[in-house]
Amino acid sequence: MLYGILALVTAALFTGAAVYINLAEHPARLLLPIEPLLAQWKPSYARGFRMQASLAVVGAVLAVLAWWQLRDFLWLVGGAVLLTNWPYTLLVIMPVNHRLNAIAPGTASETTTRADLVRWGQLHAVRSALGVVATGLLAWAVIRAFVMAAAP
Repeated sequence: MLYGILALVTAALFTGAAVYINLAEHPARLLLPIEPLLAQWKPSYARGFRMQASLAVVGAVLAVLAWWQLRDFLWLVGGAVLLTNWPYTLLVIMPVNHRLNAIAPGTASETTTRADLVRWGQLHAVRSALGVVATGLLAWAVIRAFVMAAAP
């Protein structure tokens, strides 16, 4: 059961970070003029990517270990949804990330660059939604495990 609880905690950490980015950090960042906006986004994105990528992998591995231990398919589904952030990020968000990271200081366009940053926030909201779904599924799996353990 420990693996399952750790999977849930890891998914909740991933989700909390993703939702914070969408509800607080990115909207505040969009209030900046374009040059400081991009200058703030680049290191923030790099750090956030490492943190969230790690949490998605660790959470998925813990969910698989919970499934191995408890044999409830719900652990695999929750872990898979959490891990779905990897291909989604690589295939859908990464082209926008590459465009934004390629912009040299002093060359950002108020229209094009800002539009890419707004689009990035919209795409990142899907990561938040995947985190919410994964956390919900893993919470359900934890509750089911406790109920099954308490059943006579």
